[in-house]
Amino acid sequence: MSLQRIAIVGNSGAGKTTLARSLGSRLGLVHIEMDGLFWQANWTPLSREAFRARVDQALSGTEKWVTDGNYLRATQEVVWSRADTLIWLDLPLYVVLLHLLRRTAFRVFTGQELWNGNTEHLWAHLRFWDWDNLFVHCVRAHFRHRRQFPILLASR
Repeated sequence: MSLQRIAIVGNSGAGKTTLARSLGSRLGLVHIEMDGLFWQANWTPLSREAFRARVDQALSGTEKWVTDGNYLRATQEVVWSRADTLIWLDLPLYVVLLHLLRRTAFRVFTGQELWNGNTEHLWAHLRFWDWDNLFVHCVRAHFRHRRQFPILLASR
């Protein structure tokens, strides 16, 4: 196993970025954070085509990398075709929800900048009726990932 081009996928709050940073540091890999490429100022997403081009450019800029993030429709072909290792973090739902709650509370109360000037706001996370709510997304994604990832990984 080479461990020079690693793609990490999993639910929000599963620890993708934490693991990617650690592996990058230990193995001398460039850490490519997909959220940082996708989310522009004021939480504006890139178009699928622009995002795919940006990911392709980031991967082409180095031989040794680790990515964190799903974005499968836009980037699976670009990232997975080049990766020598795929890691799926499949934690129980209650664990990722607790991680997400702790991480989000920290970010909201510290005002930590995430990507391109974006910060998290409490009101956005209290709207549980909103399909874009991070916690609602996490629950929906958990079950979708459990259906999709075994099939996608087996076909690789």
